[in-house]
Amino acid sequence: MAHFAEINSNNTVLRVVVIDNNDVNANGGDQSVGAEETVKKIVPFTSGNRWVQTSYNNNFRKQYAGIGYTFDSTKNKFISPQPFTSWSLDANDDWQAPVAYPTVTTYGDNVRYFISWDEAGQKWIGRDNQPNLSARSPSPSSWIATGN
Repeated sequence: MAHFAEINSNNTVLRVVVIDNNDVNANGGDQSVGAEETVKKIVPFTSGNRWVQTSYNNNFRKQYAGIGYTFDSTKNKFISPQPFTSWSLDANDDWQAPVAYPTVTTYGDNVRYFISWDEAGQKWIGRDNQPNLSARSPSPSSWIATGN
């Protein structure tokens, strides 16, 4: 099965549809204009939008497109939505936090932290499986217990 993303005039993905490989192969093959034109005939879409093939296995165009992703036609790839305002794209077009992800991911008892980004505090927060134990990460290799 082949997958195609509907792209609007802002290059934002609106939806992804599945098309039979036979239709793609009979009309130019993977990543071809002919295949995209065929999808246009098969699946109704809003005027001014277009179809761009995406790879479910990430074999081309960086990654599988999802709703809200952006298609960068210059780089010929899909870019995921920015997770937080403070994050920026690196050279591989992956979003990076302003503070590196912690390299220590477990508490002293080898229990894994549930790690999340605190946008307001610009830091990583780790929560243990205990209800009142949490920590913040001032650097990628250390945690400071906060107890809440």
